[in-house]
Amino acid sequence: MFDFNKYVQENRVEVRGYGYNIRQIVCKNGLAMSVQASQHHYCSPREDQGPYQMVEVGFPNRKVEALMEYAENPATPTSTVYGFVPVEVINKIVDDNGGLAE
Repeated sequence: MFDFNKYVQENRVEVRGYGYNIRQIVCKNGLAMSVQASQHHYCSPREDQGPYQMVEVGFPNRKVEALMEYAENPATPTSTVYGFVPVEVINKIVDDNGGLAE
């Protein structure tokens, strides 16, 4: 089972002058999405260190129904940001899409 907070610990990189970014999540079936959490993102807690309860998702490469209720602009599901998405939703999305690609 995917664990987003563990993924953050293993895949966080410091971006000079900005804080932190997390490497893009890519699932075995090809779903890719940016999932971010820091003081600059729509997450909880809104700080650079987790563990996180909610995170920000951006620009998935296809529409993900489980994210739609969090969409900033639902009319453009691959070109929008999804704020304050519960970590449990991210974990389930990754699991439902085959887990992480190696």
